[in-house]
This record gives sequence, C-alpha cells and structure tokens, in this order.
Amino acid sequence: MSYIDFNAKQGIMCDMDGVIYHGNMLLPGVVEFIDWMKREEKQYLFLTNNSGYTPRELQQKLARMGLDVPEEHFYTSALATAAFLKEQAPGCSVYVIGEAGLLNALYDSGIIMNDVDPDYVVVGEGKAYSLDSLTRAVNLVLNGAKLIGANSDVSGPIENGIAPACRALVAPIEMATGTQAYFCGKPNPLMMRSGLKRLGCHSGDSIMIGDRMDTDIVSGLESGMQTVLVMSGVSTMETLDLYAYRPTVVLDGVGDIPVLAEKARKEGAGQ
Repeated sequence: MSYIDFNAKQGIMCDMDGVIYHGNMLLPGVVEFIDWMKREEKQYLFLTNNSGYTPRELQQKLARMGLDVPEEHFYTSALATAAFLKEQAPGCSVYVIGEAGLLNALYDSGIIMNDVDPDYVVVGEGKAYSLDSLTRAVNLVLNGAKLIGANSDVSGPIENGIAPACRALVAPIEMATGTQAYFCGKPNPLMMRSGLKRLGCHSGDSIMIGDRMDTDIVSGLESGMQTVLVMSGVSTMETLDLYAYRPTVVLDGVGDIPVLAEKARKEGAGQ
C-alpha cells in the first residue's frame, strides 16, 4: 500500500452505499468526514451506482440522517445513463425498468418513454421489476431495441444483508436474448470523467473512495486518481487477493481520513 496526502487533494469522489450509509443507517465517522471536507473547502461529489434516487432524494435521505449536503454534490448512474443516451441519440425513445431517479434523469434529457418500439431498453434498480416487465424487455430487445444497464453492480449492501443490483437484474434479459448490455455507471470511465468535470478538478488532484474493488477502486485507478478502499461495506481484506490491482490505501471507514489529515498536518508543522 502507498500513501495519500489528504491535505493536498482538492477533489474527492465518494461512493455512498457501504461508505456513507447502509440502508437508512449512517456509518461511523461520516459526520466528521463531511465536516472536514467542508472546513477544508474540498470539492466533493458523492457518486452512486444506485439509479433509483434523484439527487434531491439523496439530499433528503442524508438530511434525515442529520447531514447537510446540497443537491449539486450528488451524481448518479441514472444521470450518467441519461447523459450517454442524450449524446448518442438525442430525442431517442426508451422502455425503462427502474425508479424515479432513472425516469426523471431521462425525461430531463429529452428522452421519450415508449413501450411499443423503443430505440433502447434501459434497466436500473427498482421495485417495478417483475416477470411482466422482464418479458416485455426481452421481446423489445429481440425486436431490435439496444440494451442499456444503468450500472454493473451485481449486489449492494442493505441493513440486513445484500440486495441484487442492476447487473443481476439485467442478466436474465441478456441470457434470454443473447444480447450484451452496455453499462453506463461505475466503472465506466464516462461517469468518472463527467464527475471530474463537475468537480472542476484534475484526476491527479483527486481521490476516489469506495467499498468495492470491482467498481469504485478500478474506476478511480483507470481515471488516474489515487484510491481509498474502506472496510465499511462489502469488501474484506481477503477481497484484495481476488484482484490484480490494489487501492492506494485501505481504511476502516471515511472517519479515518480527517484523523490522518490532521496527523499529517501536525507532523509537517513539527518538522
């Protein structure tokens, strides 16, 4: 493992599920971490592959936990998906399996809903997922619609275990049609580049914090950022052995970051 000078970094990208909260439970040290980012005037962005929430819903979710984080500090795989489709095929039509976060992002990008002959089938997380919606999606893809997944997460942490996420929900459509989906969320570099643009920071001046090696850490690594793997989500120290790459540092949780930053500052002042 290497070293990160947290005081020198200007931009911070941070995953949410398993890093900031589990379900509706705030994780230890998060209050101190957010206070530190604000106090040090860091540019920060919470990135989540969960496509179900709008930025306003995420802002209100954190507010219910006692955290004041303005809407503009959230970027979701739903927004990344909408941005991708707007760039690729402006004004296209889609059949969507997903929640408000995905639907709103697509509407706001001028994309039209169509359950008869859409250009794309777009799948995100959500309670709307059913055998009926799955069957419709399969037949629309067989009739020529292109298949898009909001993100490639197989599962995500919840308060009492894990829940299947977008990749697991897209898999039956891929299997039934023989078509591979294109995924827009992490670790797709498009989402990371969009995030850095929103931060207004260069990758070398930024860090990516997350609990997943296969999305958070690889996306930060491939975008040129130093990376922090936290043990507060789905990863364990044994998880590290499964991958050919390494995070820059491993911490118990984000609460360790202000502590390490303060320690480094004191040591620097003492030299």
